[in-house]
Amino acid sequence: MNLPIIHTNIWDAIIAIPIIILITQIIKLTLKPPAFLVPNIAVILGLLISIFISHRGHLVVGIFMGFFYGYAAIGNYASLKTTVLAYRRQREIVE
Repeated sequence: MNLPIIHTNIWDAIIAIPIIILITQIIKLTLKPPAFLVPNIAVILGLLISIFISHRGHLVVGIFMGFFYGYAAIGNYASLKTTVLAYRRQREIVE
């Protein structure tokens, strides 16, 4: 069984992940989905971007990288949110 070679570059991650975060936030503000659906929306967006834009013609690679993009966007958003909340709490304690 030959596994596909996945060719990706840093630009995929630098462009795709912020776009997924941005679109997910727009969907959250406009459609107000339940909180438990938001990570699923990010993964679906990652799959769509990867399959139809980044890795056209390579379905297996597109699916693999789509999950990578979606979960990377979720992790980046969660990390940023945690950092901002911790900074605000620390700032309130100092003042």
